[in-house]
Amino acid sequence: MFKKTVEAKSQQRLSGADRKKLRRTIRERFPNASDADIDTLLPPKAEFTVSKYPNRILVYGLEGDCPLFFDIDGRGNEIFPTVYALWKVPGLLPAFVLKGGEVSRFVIGGADLMFPGIYVPAEGLPLFSAGEAWAVLVPGNPAPIAVGTTTMSSTEALKAGLRGKALRINHYYRDTLWEATENPYVPNAGFYEDVVFEDPAFISTYEASGSHEGDDSVEKVNSIDNEGAADAVEVEATSSSSGHAPKIQSDVTNEETEQLADDMVGLKVIENVSADELKSDDQHPLSAADIDVLLDKCLLQALHTTVKEKDLPMPGSTLWSSHVLPCRPSGITLDIKKSSYKKLSKWLQAKASAGWITVKEDKHKKEANLFSVNRKHPDYMCFTPEKKKPEKTGKSINDGSNEEQSSKLLEVAEIYKPTVYVNPIFAAVGVNLDKLFTASETSEIVFQYVEKERLVKPTDRSVVILDATLCDALYKGAIKKGSTYPTEIHKKDLGLTFMNRMQAHHRVTRGNDSAVRKGALKPIQIMTERRQGNKKVTKLSGLESFLIDPEVLASELQKKFACSTSVTELPGKKGLEVLVQGGVIDDVARYLVEQYGILKRYIEVYDKTRK
Repeated sequence: MFKKTVEAKSQQRLSGADRKKLRRTIRERFPNASDADIDTLLPPKAEFTVSKYPNRILVYGLEGDCPLFFDIDGRGNEIFPTVYALWKVPGLLPAFVLKGGEVSRFVIGGADLMFPGIYVPAEGLPLFSAGEAWAVLVPGNPAPIAVGTTTMSSTEALKAGLRGKALRINHYYRDTLWEATENPYVPNAGFYEDVVFEDPAFISTYEASGSHEGDDSVEKVNSIDNEGAADAVEVEATSSSSGHAPKIQSDVTNEETEQLADDMVGLKVIENVSADELKSDDQHPLSAADIDVLLDKCLLQALHTTVKEKDLPMPGSTLWSSHVLPCRPSGITLDIKKSSYKKLSKWLQAKASAGWITVKEDKHKKEANLFSVNRKHPDYMCFTPEKKKPEKTGKSINDGSNEEQSSKLLEVAEIYKPTVYVNPIFAAVGVNLDKLFTASETSEIVFQYVEKERLVKPTDRSVVILDATLCDALYKGAIKKGSTYPTEIHKKDLGLTFMNRMQAHHRVTRGNDSAVRKGALKPIQIMTERRQGNKKVTKLSGLESFLIDPEVLASELQKKFACSTSVTELPGKKGLEVLVQGGVIDDVARYLVEQYGILKRYIEVYDKTRK
């Protein structure tokens, strides 16, 4: 809903009567909220504003502060809290809990939650109806990351075998509504740019109190299921706001959960450590020295296996969340605050001083960036990375990555459809007119006709004599009235002339997807221009012709170049346009060539910032 950038048409203060009406609507919409909760969200003496958007959506917030509620229909019937409101009052909505933090990538990318893979507690699935507002949580992190609407009731979900869409996401962390405030913020250290993990402070509180429930959350975080996809996000249904909701005992056994656990592939980076030593932190808490050693081994494992030269430079937060954390041993919580370094930046600087990597600090974002890896360092060369275990059933993670890579491979073929001019030639050689033909096939067909009718000139084998049928196929309607038709044509011109009399099409194939369209293939246009404040923006259009999802590409470019991206609709329903903040025109073109296999002749570059 808030994936695309849409500017508000107007913004105004709420009158006293409207403030009271908003409080009544919130109280009716969220009966679990106490008076103290409502006062926290809507302070009695504070000024509120309402922003009106072109699609009827109303957004309410404190004046000069972050948005707190949004009304989909503008009538108060479908009003939802923003993630900012849920961070202030987490129990405002019941919540689905993701299987692991890694799955949050897809939710932040705008994917809906799906029922396949749902973990049902022993007491059964909480009761819910279709159209209810629910939040989305990451295990070990009390701050919700998304808000949505249930698509079916719990009874219907059980009858459907827990298949289909569970929650239609309306708003999520890092969408345009989250960015609408002047100073967007995150509630804890578990929130990164493109992923959300457990909150170290939250986990530490549970560990200190000896809470078994907290330990379970930690283990759920560590058992991340990488098989989840953007269109099939695995979730765990819990009710965070109401502990008295009636339960339905599910017929679903724990076999599916055990199968998902078997499908999980963990990277063991600690060498020569027995299984008894790899127990939970409650039984054998790791010392700061042990965590330092584990950090180094996870970093070396990541540098060997997942950190590629083409991905550099890389933000330190991305290195930590996407590369180091996935390399930790199963059942181990890796917390940088429990190490001797205390901070991620200090640890990276220490490894840079040791000569493993090169790190530079981004003064604007105040974040350490990984710039290069010293792959000739003795520690790097002596380290032997652990190999991933093959899965017992199904496809391995490597197969999945190969499939993802193969899904980006592009094949473009120029094909032609017979027209009324050339149909007699095809009929004469007995070729089916219902299919499309390549350039070589069309040339072969016309020469078959020449051979069949014996039209090669006896005195000059390089010349073809034109009979009435072939002459009409090549020139009927193309020569002005009163002009004389040719009587012969050179062989080298015959194939091209015949092909030009057919209707041009093109076929684009990417992985298992294929599309055939009329006309010549239009290239991708990449344009850089200046906007207000002398800022540069790079725009990409024409991606759909090459079977590239603009939303997916925008997410990839955001991670690749560490910049803001958005997707807008072109005027006249001519497709979608990706906007990338910054003048990255050459980098984007190179990314399309290397990652999506787009030939350079299919990319047009316009840099309007150069004088």
